[in-house]
Amino acid sequence: MKRGKVYLVGAGPGDPDLITVKGAKILQEADIVIYDYLVDKTILKYTKPETEKICVDELDKEMYKNGFAKNQDKINQLMVKKAKEGKNVVRLKNGDPSIFGRMNEELEFLTKNNIEFRIVPGITAATAASCYTGIPLTARDISSTICITTGHEANLKHHNFVDFSKVAKIDTIVIFMSVETLDSVVKRIISNGRDKTTPVCVISNISSINQKTVIGNLDNIIEKVKKEKISPPAIVIIGNVVKKEKDFNWFKKTKKILFTGLSSERFFEDGLIFHIPMIEIKPLDDYTELDNWIKSISCKRVIDWIIFTSRFGVFYFFDRLFKLGYDSRILNQIKIAAIGSSTANKLKEYGIIADLVPKNECSIGLLDEFKKIINRNTNHKPQTSILLPRSDIADKGLTDGLTKLGFKVYPIVAYKNVMPENLPDLDFDFFNEIIFSSPSTVRNFIKRYGKPPKRIKVKAIGQVTKKELMKYKLI
Repeated sequence: MKRGKVYLVGAGPGDPDLITVKGAKILQEADIVIYDYLVDKTILKYTKPETEKICVDELDKEMYKNGFAKNQDKINQLMVKKAKEGKNVVRLKNGDPSIFGRMNEELEFLTKNNIEFRIVPGITAATAASCYTGIPLTARDISSTICITTGHEANLKHHNFVDFSKVAKIDTIVIFMSVETLDSVVKRIISNGRDKTTPVCVISNISSINQKTVIGNLDNIIEKVKKEKISPPAIVIIGNVVKKEKDFNWFKKTKKILFTGLSSERFFEDGLIFHIPMIEIKPLDDYTELDNWIKSISCKRVIDWIIFTSRFGVFYFFDRLFKLGYDSRILNQIKIAAIGSSTANKLKEYGIIADLVPKNECSIGLLDEFKKIINRNTNHKPQTSILLPRSDIADKGLTDGLTKLGFKVYPIVAYKNVMPENLPDLDFDFFNEIIFSSPSTVRNFIKRYGKPPKRIKVKAIGQVTKKELMKYKLI
């Protein structure tokens, strides 16, 4: 049997969008992903549905104590076992594999077992901390040298490899894994000659929705970190470059926007987008009803229009159509409408150009367009039939509106819209604005987090979503 390869891929810190393009592409082809517990789980969206996904802390509940793996051997053996089975393995590591990522131990084991490997770099927490606070790790006027070290072994009595007599003299010191040992680290740096007034910045949960930044100096940073209840994971930056944070911390100054829809590609909003999808799309357990409709369409013309109100309706309709052995030719006598450009673009992937896309991309826009069809078509049949593939919790407004216009409407469930599991905790103080994309995002948000405080601006995408927000008196 041909052996598979192992890819050591850096996932980057915090924000799942910080994974490299190459890393995301490799995930798309992986048979198994073995990922660090700190990796944002939404990165796994790049994988195939059938990809096996294993979090390393599930291998052994005793693996993580005091912040480091005690059972690296189990990870090594799992990688080799899967590669020998011919699987393409991704070892997904938080940050960059080469920086405190135990890459050395894993490469030694892979080499020993003649397993081919590749390494894909990631954005390390050190550079992310720098970029997300505006603190340059190097600056011509104040820093030309950097030391990246760990504070994890600061309290160990034996095998202490960090020479703080050398570290203390470096212009800029970046310390990983030091929140729980910060007191000891600071004392060692001061005792080795660093001025007590040297600026210090501690950044926790870098680039995520709960990033915190504490600024101080060596003689007061411990007190400040305790007061702000900073917890791992965190990076500590020590040196005069920290003074730059006051002027350059764009992250602190930028408006923070929480987007609750499925798609997060909204980079040009007037602010910084953070994405927590409040809905999740899943297939149905039983497709008998939709399958029967598709079979009927293949045999005879039973409907005049199909209206797609989301790209997911398009995907699941054609997924079933193909699985039943048909293709888009069975729709050649049927007109197709799409609620908006995103849905219309999804139809193009299946070789379908929509006959109707309203300028006002919403249910009201569709109803207006069908009113125009009635007004200009003297041969319009009162019982023109419309198939409406939709989610299991779709608003009935479009169905009711079309029915009132005289159309025969057949709403059919094509997919489930559910509330995601394991939603993160939310600090309302972090955000300035929340954007809701559908009524279900509103309902699920309130169910999970309650109503946002009045100081947070609330925006709706579409009139139906706006009505839902008005129902809860959020607009």
